[in-house]
Amino acid sequence: MVALQASTCEWLLLVFSLPSRNGSGRVDMWRKLRRAGALALPTSGYLLPNTAENLERFEWLSAEIRKHKGQVSLARVQSFEDMPHERIVQLFVAERNKEYSALLRQVRHMRGPRQISTARQKLLQISTIDFFDSPLKEKVEGAIAAMEGGNAASRTRKGAKQYVNRVWITRHRPGIDRCASAWLIQRFIDPRAKFVFGKDASQQPHSIPFDMYGDAGFGHRGDSCTFETLCREFSLRERKLKEIAEIVHDADLDDEKFQRPEGAGIDRILKGWAKQQLSDEQLLRRGMELFEGLYAGLQ
Repeated sequence: MVALQASTCEWLLLVFSLPSRNGSGRVDMWRKLRRAGALALPTSGYLLPNTAENLERFEWLSAEIRKHKGQVSLARVQSFEDMPHERIVQLFVAERNKEYSALLRQVRHMRGPRQISTARQKLLQISTIDFFDSPLKEKVEGAIAAMEGGNAASRTRKGAKQYVNRVWITRHRPGIDRCASAWLIQRFIDPRAKFVFGKDASQQPHSIPFDMYGDAGFGHRGDSCTFETLCREFSLRERKLKEIAEIVHDADLDDEKFQRPEGAGIDRILKGWAKQQLSDEQLLRRGMELFEGLYAGLQ
């Protein structure tokens, strides 16, 4: 996810009230607002950076509040008189710092691949709402990598520096191969990868292309999908990744090479989300979460 810039960001403000007798509704809303990364203002209301994804989050919550017979207002706010942008950004970062710190404490007491996979899932959840790149994210990534036996990037056959902290570009409307590949990149190759979309890699001259048309970057090679190419090029040979590669291959190339039917369901979900007019960023994020869940679920 590309970090938002405090100097250009405006805000989405959600203000609501629920009937006093509806205590369970208030608790439910509070939990959902926390999961969305919304910042509770000391006066009233909840705040998120003004992005298409956050607008959708607040619109869904607004619909739920009305279903509970509540009153709700959603506004776009350019600035606050008593809180400059920089102060609001600090408050957002402070909230994510609390979550990263709690996760970091848990990671230090974790043992075994299942617990580490759970930590990875939690890290992905927090980073999804880490709108301003908390510096603690890197510490958590490092702690998880250390538990796995070293920094993920250092385990690749390619030069670590060349493929770390980079921008990766792929085509618009990501499907199963691109979502799986983005998950693989951020999970095993470049933990701080940023993803952008375009028709031509030359639009981002310093980016690393993947699953683009032509021969640029990492893509289909022979009868291999992009996910398989990345596994091969970066010497990622874990058994669970081999299983995912087979699932993605059969769904993406539709050649039944590995006789893996699971990918059809994932592909159908991604196509369904695309029909809901989700943004490229939303599709990619949700797809990456799907593959993190699949990875955790494989025995």
